[in-house]
Amino acid sequence: MSMYLEIPQLNPQFPYRAFLNDGMTIVYPHWHKEIEIIYASRGEVKVGINDTVIEVCEGEILVIANGEPHYFLASPNSERYVFQFEMRLFDESFLRGSEESLVGLFAKGEAYSRYWPDHLQQKTRELLVELYELEVEQPKGKNYVVLSNLARFIGECYAHLPKKAEEHSSQTPTAIHRKDTLERLNSVFEYIESRYQESITLDEVAKFVGFSPYYFTRFFKKNTGQTFVQFLTEYRINRAKFILAQEEIPMIEVAEKSGFSSVKTFHHVFKEEVGISPLQYQKKMTSS
Repeated sequence: MSMYLEIPQLNPQFPYRAFLNDGMTIVYPHWHKEIEIIYASRGEVKVGINDTVIEVCEGEILVIANGEPHYFLASPNSERYVFQFEMRLFDESFLRGSEESLVGLFAKGEAYSRYWPDHLQQKTRELLVELYELEVEQPKGKNYVVLSNLARFIGECYAHLPKKAEEHSSQTPTAIHRKDTLERLNSVFEYIESRYQESITLDEVAKFVGFSPYYFTRFFKKNTGQTFVQFLTEYRINRAKFILAQEEIPMIEVAEKSGFSSVKTFHHVFKEEVGISPLQYQKKMTSS
């Protein structure tokens, strides 16, 4: 199964989003570092996790751990709420105390709500419905309530989320290899997130993760479906899109803030990748 790395367009200051998809929205195999929660609000949603297809029935929930390959098949007459958030919203070392890490909680916990205790199912449904209503209504103080609901969900999971039935699966060589791969990729992502406004070379990143440039090139393409340059360009374009939609500043500042060496380069790359100029994109976003 071939898959690709998805880079959700999240607010870099508040990395969370919620949206509604209908059952005919097909999503090809992919993975990302964000936690994803699927709530079937109507009908049956067919979700593929690795090589297994799960039918999430109306009112049921599926939690997809970071780095977990997944996809969505056509599911006529259905709708699903989708919630994505980065774990850095929560300072794990400060919040969890002696508890297992947030990564471990969702990696080892039962993902499908059908096997959860009734209390956890009901409470999670309430929290997710309120999260989506916040997205629709956009009340003042929305982000505080979002954080509150996500924190409550995590707290409920620490207290009541059962472990996966196949505990041994987390110890297989394949799983161990995938964990090592994800840790190395996450190091690359964090490196880019902290330095994308600077000049970044493949050689520098390869050295940072302990690979030769040749091996890093193969490793990155195999596990993301993109070359490193393609990924970096897409990351910067996504940052530029966010800035263009949120701020009215000169294009030279947009280029600098998103990591491009010049306005000319920024304009050329943006138009080539997006299909319209940065200014046209900004007008389209601010007028909608």
